[in-house]
Amino acid sequence: MITNIYMVRHAESPFVFGEEQTRGLSEEGFMMAKHAAELLKDVELAAVISSNYARAIQTVQALADQRGLSVLELESLRERPIKGLDYKAPWEELLVAIERSFTDWDYALDGGETTRAVQQRAIPVIEQILEQYKGKNVALGTHGNIMTIIMSYYDQQYDYDFWMSTSKPDIYRLAFEQGKLLHVERLWESPVALP
Repeated sequence: MITNIYMVRHAESPFVFGEEQTRGLSEEGFMMAKHAAELLKDVELAAVISSNYARAIQTVQALADQRGLSVLELESLRERPIKGLDYKAPWEELLVAIERSFTDWDYALDGGETTRAVQQRAIPVIEQILEQYKGKNVALGTHGNIMTIIMSYYDQQYDYDFWMSTSKPDIYRLAFEQGKLLHVERLWESPVALP
């Protein structure tokens, strides 16, 4: 019995220091979120679950609205901070730290969260979803880093390079059977630009 988790990485959200949980989508981000919902319109979903961060919720809200579902927000699926949220660092420093964290699962900058710690809070939730919705389809509003960390738990080919290759938004269908990841398929397609 196959259970599909549709990982929906959030759309574009302007970075605002100190507003990690509350910053929402840009105007373009809302348009891309609607497009994501359109791409998945024929998928029968048993549930729409999301990180409790505004940008993730807003990205899957149209999916839930299409089906008359509410978005179940789970704090344990929040994005991974590679550094403390009150600590500013240049983007280049953060990239180096993120890359290292995919080979050293116990590494993070001061105040940050390691890959192993993220898996310890997120994987039990994923396993609960797989059990609760066995044989069904679930959409999960997520973030690039935690999405990759979850995927790498089941298959280590999903690493820093994979994370760098993802877009905002992005959609991956993860097919599971008896708790094992069988297949991953990228479903995101950018909309055709109008003339």
